[in-house]
Parts: sequence; C-alpha cells; structure tokens
Amino acid sequence: MEKTIAGKSIAVNEEGYMTDFKQWDKSIGEALATEAEINLTPRHWDVLTYLQTEYRNEVPLSIRKIGKSGVVDIKEFYQLFPKAPLKTATKIAGIPKPASCI
Repeated sequence: MEKTIAGKSIAVNEEGYMTDFKQWDKSIGEALATEAEINLTPRHWDVLTYLQTEYRNEVPLSIRKIGKSGVVDIKEFYQLFPKAPLKTATKIAGIPKPASCI
C-alpha cells in the first residue's frame, strides 16, 4: 500500500506502519506524530532515535527493554506516548510494529 505523508508517497502495511525504513525522514516522523496527536519534543526524539538504532541493530523491542535502556523509564515512556506507547513510538519512528505488540 502507498500513503502520502508529509507530501511524500511512502509504502505502508495495512496497519499504517512503514514497510521501507529508507523512506523515513524527520518530516515524515513529525507528520506521523501529528496523526497520533503527539507534539514531538527533544525527549520524544531521544526515544525515536533509540528505537531506530535498535531496529538497525536488529534488536527486538519491548516496553521492558526500553525501560531498561537508560534513555527513558517506563513511566516517562507512557507520558510521552500515552496511547499504546510502543506501537505509537515505532510507527512514528518509521519502523515495523514489534513482535511483542499485539
């Protein structure tokens, strides 16, 4: 499927997750955050950068792992991304939905 985000046509799956990380850029991340009703702050970008790095290194993501990352604790993660934090954060980061998410 294709979806136009931030004026660019990008490949997404049926749930709206990007299927080609190479298409992601900051303007797409900002547009996806707006769709999720999130105003990105530097703390959000810290978490998104961490998620993208873990994805590039093929590290499976989970809420527990993020809580132990030293980047953000679980409480703050839920404050930054209140509705389904891991699903929302990975979607904004342009990476596939983690296997740990239902």
